[in-house]
Amino acid sequence: MNASRTYMKGKSVFIVSLVVVSITILTVYLSGINYNRSLTTNLYLSLSVIAGALFLFMLYGLYTGVGLVNNFPEFRKFKRGDYLATTGSVPDIPNTDIGDDEGGIFVAILLWLGAALAFIVLLIVLEAMIWVSVFIILAILYWVFFRALKLVFSKAIVTKGNLAISAVYALGYTCLYTGWIFGIAYLVQVLG
Repeated sequence: MNASRTYMKGKSVFIVSLVVVSITILTVYLSGINYNRSLTTNLYLSLSVIAGALFLFMLYGLYTGVGLVNNFPEFRKFKRGDYLATTGSVPDIPNTDIGDDEGGIFVAILLWLGAALAFIVLLIVLEAMIWVSVFIILAILYWVFFRALKLVFSKAIVTKGNLAISAVYALGYTCLYTGWIFGIAYLVQVLG
């Protein structure tokens, strides 16, 4: 009787990938301080280590016939206009010309306090928007990681138990997934 196929959880793979990438970049840049390497050299070194880790991970997964399961939580489908109005007009700002006497100074202080409170509220809203943006970027990265690795591991049925074919597929996908970053870095270095 055949053993059932082993599956990895997509959320776990994503978290481990982020940790590996972060540690690799941090290690390369911190070690680069001691050796006075250029930023481009550090980038190439980081990408090489990440590509090597990706190659070994995919080689192992393809050779052992691993599958990938999406266990990332589903999110509500947002519709346009749920939180911000899509149409409308900006209200007219009232005239605040109040004079230079005691009453004008008092009203100016009140307006200053109101503007400060409005600024604080605006900062809180902008901070929330930044965190939402970070969340959306992480969700996009997760989707890219998950879809890319799911595509790779869909070949595991063909490559299971065959090291040579697993290595060819892993090398090909590693070149596809990291080669374009090397290309962009090279072009920036040559053109810039």
